Amino acid sequence: MKQNDWRKSVVYQIYPKSFNDTTGSGEGDLQGIIEKLDYIQYLGVDYIWLTPVYESPMNDNGYDISNYYKVNEKFGTIEDLEMLVTEAHKRDIKVMMDIVINHTSTEHEWFKQAYADKNSPYRDYYFFRKSADSEPPTNWESKFGGNAWKYDEKTDEYYLHLFDVTQADLNWDNPEVRRALYDVINYWINFGIDGFRFDVINLISKGEFKNSEKIGKEFYTDGPRVHDYLHEMNQQTFGDKDLMTVGEMSSTTINHCIKYTAPERQELSSVFNFHHLKVDYVDGEKWSNAKLDFHKLKDILMEWQLGIYEGGGWNAIFWCNHDQPRVVTRFGDDSSEPLRKQSAKMLATVLHLLQGTPYIYQGEEIGMTDPGFDDIKQYRDVESLNAYDKMKSAGYDEQEILTILGQKSRDNSRTPVQWTAGENAGFTSGTPWIDIPNNFDKINVEAAIEDEQSILQTYRHLIQLRHEHDIITYGSIEPLYMDHNELFIYKRHYKGETWTVVANFSKERIEIPEALKLDGQVIVQYGQLLDGKMDGFGVIVVAQ
Repeated sequence: MKQNDWRKSVVYQIYPKSFNDTTGSGEGDLQGIIEKLDYIQYLGVDYIWLTPVYESPMNDNGYDISNYYKVNEKFGTIEDLEMLVTEAHKRDIKVMMDIVINHTSTEHEWFKQAYADKNSPYRDYYFFRKSADSEPPTNWESKFGGNAWKYDEKTDEYYLHLFDVTQADLNWDNPEVRRALYDVINYWINFGIDGFRFDVINLISKGEFKNSEKIGKEFYTDGPRVHDYLHEMNQQTFGDKDLMTVGEMSSTTINHCIKYTAPERQELSSVFNFHHLKVDYVDGEKWSNAKLDFHKLKDILMEWQLGIYEGGGWNAIFWCNHDQPRVVTRFGDDSSEPLRKQSAKMLATVLHLLQGTPYIYQGEEIGMTDPGFDDIKQYRDVESLNAYDKMKSAGYDEQEILTILGQKSRDNSRTPVQWTAGENAGFTSGTPWIDIPNNFDKINVEAAIEDEQSILQTYRHLIQLRHEHDIITYGSIEPLYMDHNELFIYKRHYKGETWTVVANFSKERIEIPEALKLDGQVIVQYGQLLDGKMDGFGVIVVAQ
């Protein structure tokens, strides 16, 4: 393998349903990933991370698992997955699995037995509660809208679902649940998997079931026994193996994330947090019409960079994933081809020079954009459809709702990878499960490989730099000019070497602060720096 230290690695996230279809079904599959492994090797990443490929009714695109040991037949077979791991390893690419152990699908055998028989031992695998009156046990809200408790008339009890009604939360306080889940993890370790991404893992420890003044998340976010459980999981499964783990942390804090990732605590390797991706929310509300708050973005990124570094933890750094809009549309400018290319390169450079493990989401490396859907019929995501209904009921204008969905929907990143300028962007010979953006004739992998100045070549260069220069992985970080309205400036320091990163988040030419000396070896530069002014969406990295 290329890197002995996982901290120097770069991860490429694959959302299989939208990656590459070899059967004509209109949905991607495991053979489709195998078919593109040479391209992933060309990109230069160290790991691929697959979002869930387990058996699932797909109410939440696979994050509702009905059998942890079976592969979803939509994606292929267990033999296909075995071949994928083997072929990836031949190319020095490691494979991370996404695993959801906060909840299962209500189609899971555990839940079906719990639901069918009140006296079943599986009843205590979940949270079934009576209520003193006709109201649910608490007023907690599901993250997908509505109350987080579902009523069962047969037993006059409710079960907890922090997400969709078909995603029942597991009771981690039950040692039998923990043991069963550790068996699952160990099965996949023995299968040959090289790492895990743990979905909403900081929600596994529930606190008291009380009514909330807000929506309830203070009772289950970073809950009372979460660190005990993660340490136990570490010790019972991957702790003595050469595996990389990353935890998706919902509404978490820096202090908790230091605890989750400090090596001596033996919990996880690294953590995702999402605070920097809420800087276009109005008063914390996702479903709102707002643009980037640039100062907030810088403040949050640097607060986490400094806090995690100084605390001895480890960041996972990213702009995009299967739950977030495309960054070039969101924080860059896709209104013209030159601006799209320049802003995508700038955003890539800013992120990949930060401290932490970078994640690239499929299509990000070629600058794929949000699709610009203009009809609710084009949306597929359960969260987005629920939000549409809620906004409609609240009296929002149809066009305003579509504008908000166009900014925030998870479907923005779930459109198929644009491989070629051919039919259906080379994704499928059938009918794609979701519409493909109209710009695939210009924005596609084939064109990006042929263009020496493409966004793809920028990503390849940034990955190579990380592999070759320890300052990017291990160096400290120093934020500069944090009050500047257009420029994002920081320095990295390691063993007497300093790299200075200057990025222009505006499409206008902006003057560089006079006191900032940029003499030295230019490592990266996109856009011109003339007469002390930097081009719109320009970026420069100088070693001093």
